[in-house]
Amino acid sequence: MSESHDGPELSIVTPLDVPGQPHLDLDRALEAILFIADEPQSVVHLAAAVARPVAEVRAAIARLRADYDGAAGSGEPRTDVAGDETSARGIRRAFELREVGGGWRFYVRTEYDALVSDFVIAQTSTRLSQAALETLSVIAYKQPISRSQIASIRAVNVDSVVRTLLGRGLVTEVDTDAETGALLYGTTDLLLTNLGINSLDELPHISPLLDDGQEGFDRD
Repeated sequence: MSESHDGPELSIVTPLDVPGQPHLDLDRALEAILFIADEPQSVVHLAAAVARPVAEVRAAIARLRADYDGAAGSGEPRTDVAGDETSARGIRRAFELREVGGGWRFYVRTEYDALVSDFVIAQTSTRLSQAALETLSVIAYKQPISRSQIASIRAVNVDSVVRTLLGRGLVTEVDTDAETGALLYGTTDLLLTNLGINSLDELPHISPLLDDGQEGFDRD
């Protein structure tokens, strides 16, 4: 005779509720993940990371956005504490949580773009490193291209190098991949100006300069 289960099915332990460890707030957990993410993160991906239902993650993102906009402070609704400690209004942050290409990512608010760009450029050395030059070459010849594709070609992590090139104004976000939502990068007119050419068609053919790894670099 089979056992009857009338009560609700118990969920598995999530990364936020590990026995013997402090309870982690859902909103803060998502905030931590998004803080270090270089690409937009889909709700499904975030839900998998924290082992919570998609609906809960959507609600948490809405609370975070309101928090950053200066509305009621964010924080996962709790049933184990008395009172509501998240009702106080906060301050409008200089950054926002924006949905781009089917995912969520932190961005500087538009009014601070010029300030941040000037700061990044001022903090960047005049000469590009060898790693930056190599990454810039890959982008120039293979654009539009995602960070993961660049990393695959160079066989190293390129996150910091791409940030440097973005800060220098040599590359920019041009599109998002329809399948993965990954940001795609391309070069800017500033690169053409620095190279003294009018268009990318004037870039030299790179394949004759390579002993190995020519595949994918021929320009038709």
